[in-house]
Amino acid sequence: MSNVGSPFHSLSNQELREQYLAAGFAGRVEWGRRPAVLVIDMAGAWTTPGEQLGSDLGGVVGQITRILDVARQRGGVPIDFTTMAYDPDLKEIGTVVRRKTPHTELMVRGSDRVGLIPVLERRPNEPLIEKPRASAFFGTNLLSMLISERVDTTIIVGCSTSGCIRSTVESAFNNNLHAIIPASAVGDRSWSAHEAALFDIDARFGDVMPVDEVLAHLREPAGAPSEQGSRP
Repeated sequence: MSNVGSPFHSLSNQELREQYLAAGFAGRVEWGRRPAVLVIDMAGAWTTPGEQLGSDLGGVVGQITRILDVARQRGGVPIDFTTMAYDPDLKEIGTVVRRKTPHTELMVRGSDRVGLIPVLERRPNEPLIEKPRASAFFGTNLLSMLISERVDTTIIVGCSTSGCIRSTVESAFNNNLHAIIPASAVGDRSWSAHEAALFDIDARFGDVMPVDEVLAHLREPAGAPSEQGSRP
């Protein structure tokens, strides 16, 4: 295995990709019939460089807004946002999680840390889900909402690639949903972790693709009226 010890598992690492293909990974899921956009944790705690969890995600924010603009213009594409938030007494977190990820103790419900950044312009019909763990599906009603909308494809954007993005993509895969990850619309505080996570996601759980390819698909005509979602 010639790539053992390599610090980067980028999508451009052709030798490693060929090794994974030979091992039976990295098939293409492609698009289903009904997409939804999941915007993961684009709140103050993650997007403010001075915060404990923060990093400069300005470029990622710009790509996310491009996707949101096209999805809203198309209509009939459910958009769901997530954040992580707990009551001030922190009982909801649990001892193990507090010990392993003590940053969760700062994620107090109602604080600026857990509030979405305004540039995303969340609309009244776009739910904000408070998730207790990394995956947007764990301990939330997200799957139930997607089933109600007859969604079979999730476009997953936000942060962090190596944590909440990867966990959400894995959950989507485990629930037999198509997972599409626009590469420059996800970000991480660690570039090497971001690159390694994207490679692993693409090999095991979803399809990583350029943002422009995602936008081109969203600009295609929507499905028949009977296939469209129920949100007004």
